[in-house]
Amino acid sequence: MRFLLDEEQLEFARSLDALLTASDTPGAARAWAAGDHVPGRALWSRLGDAGVYALAVPEAYEGAGQLPVELAVAFTELGRHAVPGPVVETVAACVLLSAVGGPAAKEWLPRLASGTASATLRLDGPYALDADVADAVFTVRGDELWLAAGPGPFHASADPARRLFSPGHGGTLLAGGAHVADGAGVAADWAAFATAAQALGVGEALLRATVEYVKRRTQFGAAIGSFQAVKHRLADTLAGLEFARPLVHGAALSLADGAVRAGADVAAAKLAAGEAAYAAARTALQLHGAVGYTDELDLALWLRKARPLRDAWGTPGACRARVLAG
Repeated sequence: MRFLLDEEQLEFARSLDALLTASDTPGAARAWAAGDHVPGRALWSRLGDAGVYALAVPEAYEGAGQLPVELAVAFTELGRHAVPGPVVETVAACVLLSAVGGPAAKEWLPRLASGTASATLRLDGPYALDADVADAVFTVRGDELWLAAGPGPFHASADPARRLFSPGHGGTLLAGGAHVADGAGVAADWAAFATAAQALGVGEALLRATVEYVKRRTQFGAAIGSFQAVKHRLADTLAGLEFARPLVHGAALSLADGAVRAGADVAAAKLAAGEAAYAAARTALQLHGAVGYTDELDLALWLRKARPLRDAWGTPGACRARVLAG
């Protein structure tokens, strides 16, 4: 089994990194948290032009085909740059609509693939992310797929850029039957997988920022990065992230192959990446000291993402149970 990216995939990662670096994603994330979605929508459009959302849409609906390896590459970059918005939920909605088919798929999938529309999705949980700005709020109730009538009440999140809402029970019935419930299960796996890749990118960004900081911060006349205890903490953080990376890539291959154990592989990747990102956040906060607590420092954008991403689309406990169940 090959876990190394080929040159085309590496170039895709480099192009997304360049696009996002030039797009002031910290500014877009801060604006998004404050309720100003204009910069985030502009960024959403650029990602659509780059083909990010098309990676979850079959070619029959004007997508690139469902390509989980390339999706892992993309979502690692989205996490590394703290991109706001329902990016995971849009991918999950694309997978669900692809499985359900029918008029809803024909209406929404081409628009979602191109980035001209965004979507959010609520399956088993109580909340839908960014339902106030998404063009479509899809909810699954048993074996029925609904288009919600509105976002519902707002709920605060540990990450201000993750805006949670509780859609009501009204709306438009789009489809019903066992294929909806089956599609929802597949969509949940893809959502957990994309969240794992996003968490991996968040952890990498936190580690990179911390390494740069400890090179500059001095104590007793020496950079704190030269202290043995600091080196060990950073090494442990790096080891956690590097352990999670092949699990994310392995889950991508399992999804691409339609493997029976794909769900368990996704759960293992989600568990490892979520815990590694959370550990990276704890390391970053400790080694940055008091300055790490300040909201003015962009580091806070990534610090606040690590814990919610660890728990989103599969808590550590739920992921462990899924791995053990096989």
